[in-house]
Amino acid sequence: MDEPRKRSRPGRAAAPAGRTSRPRQAEVARLAGVSQATVSLVLGGKKQGAVISEDTRRKVLEAARSLGYVPDPAARRLAAARNDLLGVFSFTATFPTDVQHSYYPFLVGVEQEAAARGYDLVLFTGSSSGGAGAAGPDALSRVRLADGCVFLGRHAPAEELRRLVSDGFPVVHVGRRDELEGLAWVGADYVSASHEVVTRLAALGHRRIVLVREDDEAPASTDREHGFLKGLEEAGLPAGPEAVFRSAAPEQDLSAERLRGWLDDGVTAFVAEETDTGGAWRALHAAAAAAGLDCPRDASLAVLGNPPPDLAAEPVPTGFDVPRPQLGAAAVRMLAALVAGEEAAEPLVPCAFRPGASTGPPPGHG
Repeated sequence: MDEPRKRSRPGRAAAPAGRTSRPRQAEVARLAGVSQATVSLVLGGKKQGAVISEDTRRKVLEAARSLGYVPDPAARRLAAARNDLLGVFSFTATFPTDVQHSYYPFLVGVEQEAAARGYDLVLFTGSSSGGAGAAGPDALSRVRLADGCVFLGRHAPAEELRRLVSDGFPVVHVGRRDELEGLAWVGADYVSASHEVVTRLAALGHRRIVLVREDDEAPASTDREHGFLKGLEEAGLPAGPEAVFRSAAPEQDLSAERLRGWLDDGVTAFVAEETDTGGAWRALHAAAAAAGLDCPRDASLAVLGNPPPDLAAEPVPTGFDVPRPQLGAAAVRMLAALVAGEEAAEPLVPCAFRPGASTGPPPGHG
């Protein structure tokens, strides 16, 4: 009995034995007995009228099939002056590919919207992981490999982003960045969402509330504080400096003793901001546990955003949900418009209030 012969993929000859590289157009040209320019015209699908005869075209196509030639997508894109690639650059310590990472849902939205629009993605990880080009004036230069880039991160190098914008390179930052003129950004409405959390606490009967936040000027933090103070003022509650606790290291500075001192002064509710580190909420959560508080019986706790993944097993805290997938999708829509040379605008994405188990009426209320 004859041994069965291996079958090649339909329409494509088996690659020569021992070949490890992609067949080139020069090889197709030699086999067909024509110039490489002719091969490029035929395989590129370019219409040249009677310049290329049907017989020549047939020889080129047969030679390409026999060699197993497939077009190089990168070369095609370069020839078109567009790569159909969108970059994603994260300024976090590690690139957010872990599903537990707070930035991962952004990537889900980015990927889904990019796929729907026919774009591939390039994830730039070197700077965020300390790789080549992690620092210096050209740290972001390699994003120019893509047609445009989405940037993620609480703290981004302003000068590098400004240089990209001034050069006309399409850039979209996820999160408000008004301080960089000309930088396109998409953002969540943290002001209204934080205001609503305070309004809900006031409706429960709380009359003194303290915000715990990191000591920096990240726009997401200032927006949350603005909404928090606005909520206090509209509820007629104390909104002076004593209502906000700022710390560069909240997990070190927010102790059980400090928390008990606030309670003795009449504070009945505490609110922490969400950040990419989760430091403020983690510090408040740990201090309440160290102080032996039964929340919400002894005090109410709320987080302006989502709790960090390592505390996801705890009872769901009161706060609001950041619409990360929607923000990622909005960033791609805006970036695609910029790449196409169009005007781009996206409204602030609203955050949904999240009732939780961590708030209730203040002790003795009602």
